[in-house]
Amino acid sequence: MNRITSLFGIEYPVIAGGMAWCSGWRLAAAVSNAGGLGLIGAGSMTPELLEEHIEKCQSATNKPFGVNVPLMKPGVEEMMHIIAEKGVKVVFTSAGSPKKWTGWLKERGITVVHVVSSSKFAKKCEEAGVDAVVAEGFEAGGHNGREETTTMCLIPAVRKATSLPLMAAGGIGNGPSILAAYALGAEGVQIGTRFALTVESSASEAFKNFCLNLEEGDTMLILKKLSPTRMAKNPYREQLDKAEAEGATAEQLLEIIGAGRNRMGIFEGDLVNGEVEIGQNASQFKGKGIQTVAEVMNEMLAEYEEAKRQLMQMSS
Repeated sequence: MNRITSLFGIEYPVIAGGMAWCSGWRLAAAVSNAGGLGLIGAGSMTPELLEEHIEKCQSATNKPFGVNVPLMKPGVEEMMHIIAEKGVKVVFTSAGSPKKWTGWLKERGITVVHVVSSSKFAKKCEEAGVDAVVAEGFEAGGHNGREETTTMCLIPAVRKATSLPLMAAGGIGNGPSILAAYALGAEGVQIGTRFALTVESSASEAFKNFCLNLEEGDTMLILKKLSPTRMAKNPYREQLDKAEAEGATAEQLLEIIGAGRNRMGIFEGDLVNGEVEIGQNASQFKGKGIQTVAEVMNEMLAEYEEAKRQLMQMSS
């Protein structure tokens, strides 16, 4: 037991990232049933769809689970009211200031966690009254902080800046990386990529298989003029790479992007025209195939114990 397991009432301090187009009720329930904390990703949902996923998750698990809400998403107010009405006890917020909703959520008995990319924002979270923070390094897939701080540099900086319970994210997906996060000062981990590629993830099979065949260096952080985003190499990203190299303005980049590119790439499996958001560590899982959440959890826990044993042996 530590502060993270106590805060959420879970067995292991492992949280599944609330990823757009991946983190539906099946993934959230599976992670919670395996002893971690599953999150429903509201970023790709309408309020009505979020309500449906909450109800299905409640039917699929009697363990704690939560919802991740990007605060800049349209319809946030309606989503927050649905979350409270449905009795969800944990909310992770991201992509916006935690000040607006933290007090409202806590008044309703909801535990609030905010995702940050710098120690400066971690301090602001503490001032806002959140219960814990996730410090996410730029190895993570999808949208990232402009600071481009790696997880190994970010975690100790955030640990020094705040006394809040701290979870590490970005590039974490196996036992040794979990142990490393603890050594840097984290008390839990949030894992995205590894869970995005499981059987229970709502991402398309084409997306999962594509990501499970990536090589080291096949993901890159691009769109720095807009919102830094880590994507895997495909024809769509190559088009963006070319435009950026030729000095495209933010407006020109937005014209290329259009609408719904992440849905196309992740949910629909259009690997030519869609956005393939995935973390830098995807190449570590090449050849594993699409595993169940239970298999992934068991594997990570066994790896963690083995890494800890080897470390103790080295220091004895």
